[in-house]
Amino acid sequence: MNLTSVNPVNGKVLKKYHAHTIKEVEQKIAQTHKAWLKWRISSHEERSRLLTNMAAVLQTRKSEFAILMAHEMGKPVNQGVSEIEKCAAVCEYYAANASKYLSDQIIETDASKSFVTFQPIGVVLAVMPWNFPFWQVFRFLAPALAAGNCGVLKHASNVPGCATAIEEVVHQAGFPDYVFQSLMVNNTMVEHIIEHPLLQAVTLTGSTNAGKMVAQKAASLIKKTVLELGGSDAYVVLSDADLEQAAETCVNSRIINSGQSCIAAKRFIVVRSVEKEFTQLFLSKMKAKKLGDPLDVNTAIGPQARIDLRNQLHEQVKLSIKKGAKCILGGSLPKGKNAFYPATILTKVKSGMPAYDEELFGPVASIIVAKDEADAIKKANDSTFGLGSAVFTKDKKKGERIAATQLQAGSCFVNSLVKSDPRLPFGGIKQSGYGRELGMFGIHEFVNIKTVFVQ
Repeated sequence: MNLTSVNPVNGKVLKKYHAHTIKEVEQKIAQTHKAWLKWRISSHEERSRLLTNMAAVLQTRKSEFAILMAHEMGKPVNQGVSEIEKCAAVCEYYAANASKYLSDQIIETDASKSFVTFQPIGVVLAVMPWNFPFWQVFRFLAPALAAGNCGVLKHASNVPGCATAIEEVVHQAGFPDYVFQSLMVNNTMVEHIIEHPLLQAVTLTGSTNAGKMVAQKAASLIKKTVLELGGSDAYVVLSDADLEQAAETCVNSRIINSGQSCIAAKRFIVVRSVEKEFTQLFLSKMKAKKLGDPLDVNTAIGPQARIDLRNQLHEQVKLSIKKGAKCILGGSLPKGKNAFYPATILTKVKSGMPAYDEELFGPVASIIVAKDEADAIKKANDSTFGLGSAVFTKDKKKGERIAATQLQAGSCFVNSLVKSDPRLPFGGIKQSGYGRELGMFGIHEFVNIKTVFVQ
């Protein structure tokens, strides 16, 4: 059996990769566990040195990897370069900060000495998606290695070339053999991998349904999970917003990675008094975004990663229109054996439509009208998801208050698009998952927070 890499631009097969058998997977997990027994006692200085090396390898090969992503899942090449630079940045961040985050913390008690120490737990399985095929992995891998853990990767089946390349980067950086390995398997193998007695925890970025399956299986074995799942991020545009800036930011967020991002803006909730002006600005800016070859540096929107995903998106659009939404841009399938989908805007979107209730994973924007500020916040929170949100207002204090206390999401931004940052914790609530990645909180997710008490 093979895993096949297919170019979504033209549907042509790029390469076939040998899929690992159950026996091969078990052998690899055992190898990684054996490597962990040594890696767990490595010094912070050694881990930092190798993470710095890894950042340098990524910077050196960023153009190569951007082209690989463009070929395997259609990412516009300029965005691919930025993704690899961000991977290098997270390696550098933990190289500089892991020692501080993992330092023993003295706690005053009636003991002669009592403290908290942060110890690695072992081999962590990462189940990762195709949409940011390098970043999603390094977001987990850098803090895992910095904490003294090791990892095995079950990557999305349509990006085996990226999975192989990531393993190459780890080796090229000089890490010990087997501290990280890619498992070339399909989704049916995941439950068996979780069952492996040498596997200690699972981190997953993916759909809510995939998260439920992994969480249920891991929980039955008392293994910890961190889940970053889907999102239908709401951007609230208030009556006092800078509409030009808001429209520009909203459009840019909606088309990141050709609209295929969990934290891309999806629902735009606009106060009625500025709805017409905002919609016209939004329409003008969306029309200006070039759809085309992801290898063209002028392309803003590449193809969707797979034809089946593109077709699923189109069905959501059609059903929303059938239920009363109005399509003012795009909304039609292009001809040919490709996975392209045009920039699309739906207005008159209401509860009960896929464009309101579901995650639309592509360059489709839903404009929702609110009566006033209170109604806008209510509609923003009227979602089963809670990954990210944003509010646009010239009153920064009001924006800060709304972001901090009223919008229900793991990350809330004011006058900016939602994005992850190595320095800040990242994750969701509700059906968008639990746990946090990045920053100090991320590196503490997969360690034994151990109490030591000396009488």
